[in-house]
Amino acid sequence: MVSATDQSYNNSSSAGSALIELMDIVKVYSTAAGDFTALKGINLQVGRGEFVGIVGKSGSGKSTLLNMITGVDHLTSGEVIVRANGSPVSIHKMNEDAIAFWRGHNLGVVYQSFQLLPMLTLVENITLPMDLCGRFSQKQARGRALELLHLVEIEDHADKFPSQISGGQQQRVAIARALANDPSILVADEPTGSLDSVTSEHIFEVFEHLVSEQGKTIIMVTHDQTLAPRFTRTLEITDGELKALNGTEPERREEEMHEHGPA
Repeated sequence: MVSATDQSYNNSSSAGSALIELMDIVKVYSTAAGDFTALKGINLQVGRGEFVGIVGKSGSGKSTLLNMITGVDHLTSGEVIVRANGSPVSIHKMNEDAIAFWRGHNLGVVYQSFQLLPMLTLVENITLPMDLCGRFSQKQARGRALELLHLVEIEDHADKFPSQISGGQQQRVAIARALANDPSILVADEPTGSLDSVTSEHIFEVFEHLVSEQGKTIIMVTHDQTLAPRFTRTLEITDGELKALNGTEPERREEEMHEHGPA
């Protein structure tokens, strides 16, 4: 099955070159009331350097879709392939330890609820994923954490605890933490959902900077359709089915393809 989401991408990129590729993804939950199909044959390709927005109401399947990409939940059928390092990796064919290792090196996740550890300072929250992956020495990790806090404009609060800063500032720290191991892909689950409009705008500008200046690939789910024009592509999920928003879908811009190239 070829969806509207695939067609636009394929017009500007050859098959098999996608950074992220979802093929016929189905997710069924077993409940006391019977089986519930949360995702119904999702097909999606995302190219390197895209900022893809997926909009939908609560319960539409947005978070479930992200969980399929990150591998934190098991799919019922289908396949998710990611080419973060050039070589294709089938996420759901790895065991739990292998998925966790791969995710730590290649993927950053930003949640609506921040999920900072309250007993750690801001800089310690950011160095923790670096320590777990072992890619940096202790000195290098702290230096990188401070650089990331500078990137999100909150370095002056580095040694404070999460409870000592605002929600918007905590979300900035969460973004910095997601970038700790320099992943090529970020996924964001309603990252502005609990923030006021001014703070939400600042957070969104951080994401735009990461795409335009650092070439990150970002998939963000949101219920806010007013953000639609600002994504590279905007898709809509309704009752577990993905489609182009309002029946149209902008093609990837030629300059993006030239700058970032295929995965």
